[in-house]
Amino acid sequence: MGLFGFLKTNDINVEAEGREENSVLVDVREQDEYVAGHIPGAVNFPLSMLGEADTPWDKSTPIYLYCLAGTRSRRAVGILQSKGYANVKNIGGINSYHGSLEK
Repeated sequence: MGLFGFLKTNDINVEAEGREENSVLVDVREQDEYVAGHIPGAVNFPLSMLGEADTPWDKSTPIYLYCLAGTRSRRAVGILQSKGYANVKNIGGINSYHGSLEK
């Protein structure tokens, strides 16, 4: 990774559509944000609960995380990694998503 490689962001449109089979797409925004519109197939697990609550996924499950702009999902990656999850990925923010939203 180059000096500024940490600034590289994933394309949420590509990642949401091309994610691994048996993966989980997780919206880490708060419930009211999720209800207002989310990527189809996503489950809601707010960042505010992620550190405290038990997570329902197997530790080897591929997990794709997103929020509004990518900041909360980046923090969520660290939280899940500290809980032993090995295959977590921040795919960015829904504000860059071009597909239709589910309500």
